[in-house]
Amino acid sequence: MVMLKTAALLVVVLLVLGYVVISNISAAAYWLNYILDPAKGLSLGMVLVISLILGVLHGATPDEHTWPITFSYAVGSYSTKGGVKAGLAFSSGFTVQRAILTTLGFLGLAAIYKEYNLDGPVYVIVGIAMTMAGAYILNKGKYIHLPLDRLLHGKKHHTETAERVPLHEAELKKVPLRMAVAHGLIAGWGFGPYAAIITFILAPRLPGLIYAPLPGLFFGIGTTIMQMIFGAIFAGLARIKNISENQVARIGRKTAGRTLYYGGFMFAIIGILIIAFPALDAMAINTGLVIPNLDSFGMATILVLVVVGVFGIGNLAYGIMQVMKQERSAA
Repeated sequence: MVMLKTAALLVVVLLVLGYVVISNISAAAYWLNYILDPAKGLSLGMVLVISLILGVLHGATPDEHTWPITFSYAVGSYSTKGGVKAGLAFSSGFTVQRAILTTLGFLGLAAIYKEYNLDGPVYVIVGIAMTMAGAYILNKGKYIHLPLDRLLHGKKHHTETAERVPLHEAELKKVPLRMAVAHGLIAGWGFGPYAAIITFILAPRLPGLIYAPLPGLFFGIGTTIMQMIFGAIFAGLARIKNISENQVARIGRKTAGRTLYYGGFMFAIIGILIIAFPALDAMAINTGLVIPNLDSFGMATILVLVVVGVFGIGNLAYGIMQVMKQERSAA
């Protein structure tokens, strides 16, 4: 019920915004251009307002540094309240990193991003962190699980049941939000068009070093607002009618674990490919839109679709179907 109310409210808001935009296309285009290409001589207040709006746009558009991780932790919490907490936990770490980044931008130290493409290394590090978190949730050994424990230690790898349920999946661990905070700190070092605006355009225009963290802080707040909303929606996906609380919790945690575990491998593989072949990161299909994260279809978009769509929603749907099938068989 909560999910339906949230979805209905979101649809209404989108329809209203859509009507306003369509009715004032020229005005909307002007303000969008003003935000994405800020004029010189902005007051501190306007810098912070623009940073906040950029954060909202960043959180609302499919971004490979936010959506996969927020989805994983949110769906693992299996409740709207838990989803909001998951979005807040990830975004808190992300916000701290963004405040550091704009400070570096003010000092001129962020110029390293102009010299080197750090997407590949960041993807690898994020992938490792995701896989370790997924392994923890699924109880796959201490960190990353390999099915060699029976050969090396003489332990059974499966139960004796007909379904051969792996023993390491018999008890799923709770999704630790502290890992979401750590992921926010790590993922924030990924660099995109929104980060470029607050780091290279807005931060250097501030009146002093003491103000340098503020654009990153307000950008993080804007991202947090949207990630909390999406966190609630993602978590609501795991709450299906006629499925018990315990079943929902188990489906949510298993989905979170598998999304992080296999999605982490996906991130690491893409990262290694980009390190080896940097041109891959620049390959993209132009969509004709002007909003960053929606203006092209490239490696980042593929990561979002595969991790959230295939590993995330795919595992969630599979888990729900399995439970419903068991319920029908029992009846």
